Amino acid sequence: MDTRSNHLLSIRPLIPSAKIYDNMSPEEAFQNKTLRPIIKLQHDLLIAVFKNYITKHKNVFHELSLQKQLDYIENAIHKDMKFRNSVKGMIIGQFTTEEYTLYITNSSALNKRMMTIVKERLVNSIQLFLKPEILKAI
Repeated sequence: MDTRSNHLLSIRPLIPSAKIYDNMSPEEAFQNKTLRPIIKLQHDLLIAVFKNYITKHKNVFHELSLQKQLDYIENAIHKDMKFRNSVKGMIIGQFTTEEYTLYITNSSALNKRMMTIVKERLVNSIQLFLKPEILKAI
């Protein structure tokens, strides 16, 4: 394995709950072995990127109800192709060459899994997107 691959693999967090079994589909195994660790590694960057997305879209997010904020996150991830492609690039850029070779064999299904995990992370971190003055009051 080349140096780049070794470095990439060495910095990924371990996720003990992300098990890999013989009877798993290749997509599920890739999700647990590759996608989950990379997305966890990129968590802080994904939060910063979404905060910037909120700002670039005139902070409308802050005026929405909780349900509408959840819908906003869903819409950004699934319908805003520019944002979606940017997020995919942050994750794909952390693939080893071998992982990329596996990824391109079924990129559509893996993209769906990738975006679902990113959406879950953003939703679970929704408190980080509150207005700064609200955060100070908490």
